[in-house]
Parts: sequence; structure tokens; C-alpha cells
Amino acid sequence: MPQMAPINWLSLFIIFSFSFMLFNLMNYYIYTPMMPKSSNIFKKSN
Repeated sequence: MPQMAPINWLSLFIIFSFSFMLFNLMNYYIYTPMMPKSSNIFKKSN
């Protein structure tokens, strides 16, 4: 991709990997501590 030649590819890779790890950690900390509450919600909804 010659259009994106001025961008440093190492910094781009670091930014994307950091955002991916941040998204995974956010997803983990949203869903893991709420497991008993979410199971109760699922039991109430059924």
C-alpha cells in the first residue's frame, strides 16, 4: 500500500495490538464478574 508509506508500521502494529488487548480486557472484565447475576437474569427471563 504505497498510499500509507509515511506511517510507521511498527507504531501502527503496536496501536492495533494495544487496542485489541484493551477490547479483550474490557470484554473480560464486563462479563466475568457478572456471571452469577447474569445467570440469575437468565433464570428469571425463562
